[in-house]
Amino acid sequence: MTERSEIGTMTGRYVDGNSLAGPLRELFAVDVTAADGRCASCGFDAPVATLLVFDHGPGLVARCPNCTEVVLRLVRSPDSAWLDLRGVVCLRLPIPPDGPATV
Repeated sequence: MTERSEIGTMTGRYVDGNSLAGPLRELFAVDVTAADGRCASCGFDAPVATLLVFDHGPGLVARCPNCTEVVLRLVRSPDSAWLDLRGVVCLRLPIPPDGPATV
């Protein structure tokens, strides 16, 4: 942990983003299409599987089935993936009862 006197308006101790590796890997090890997502534009809550996905471009663009705003973008190359979730307020991911311990 590193002590900083001020970061923006926050003070205190923090660790770097590497500490997210384990928790995020555990989250994305599940079927994300079963997750409920909330549209940032209209607030509609529905499973990711209900998004309207347009796949005839260089990547995938998923739109809200309620308001048709862009919720998710995914572009892949042979060695990378770019995931843009700015159209999602939050995702609620189901985790099996014997899933990871909470942090």
